[in-house]
Amino acid sequence: MFSPSSRARLTDRDLDRFPGDTLFDRLARASCHAGCLPRKELYEAWEMAKRVRRLFRGGRIVDLGGGHGLLAQVLLLLDNSSPAALVVDKALPLSSAKLHEALVQAWPRLSGRIAFVAGALDDLPLLSTDLVVSSHACGALTDRVLEGAAAARARVAVLPCCHDLAVGDAGDLSGWVDAPTAIDLVRAMRLKQQGYRIWTQTIPAAITVKNRLLLGAPRSRNSQGSSLKSQ
Repeated sequence: MFSPSSRARLTDRDLDRFPGDTLFDRLARASCHAGCLPRKELYEAWEMAKRVRRLFRGGRIVDLGGGHGLLAQVLLLLDNSSPAALVVDKALPLSSAKLHEALVQAWPRLSGRIAFVAGALDDLPLLSTDLVVSSHACGALTDRVLEGAAAARARVAVLPCCHDLAVGDAGDLSGWVDAPTAIDLVRAMRLKQQGYRIWTQTIPAAITVKNRLLLGAPRSRNSQGSSLKSQ
């Protein structure tokens, strides 16, 4: 059984599973050639990127806690009007360069448009024109991403995971819903209170049960930049 939730790496042995000419099948084959990407990451990035691009076009992509950087690269493939992407992680996988090379070979227009930065996220400058994304940002990282995007008045999309129940704000809602859901509800309402229009969606649970996707866009913007550090 070929499960989309598997953490097994895609390799050339899986090529026959993706025979079509769709963008997804081509992306999957390139990932197979790289031989380093967990299957789950392919499906998560694809499903999240599709939903983000249905709402948000253009702008620099800033992928925080980006790992291999697949999400940022899929977003560029889905909307070529974004000029560039920045993938930031405190410890980038050594194989991120290998995956990027395989994607550039398939889509040369990605060459020179994606920067990978290994380091802390807190001092990263953000602009109001950015599109800030984070897939499975663990625990409080989701809150930092949302706070930084809101301070910059940038569009944002997060797929939270690994909720820290000891410190996460459940808003006294855990008597009605489970604590992780309560934490995400509070995050959504806080973003709305900060002057954002929000969208609450899901990606298929067959990929991950941590499938709640929160998207937001400021109802009004300014041109000033900010950083992930709370202001």
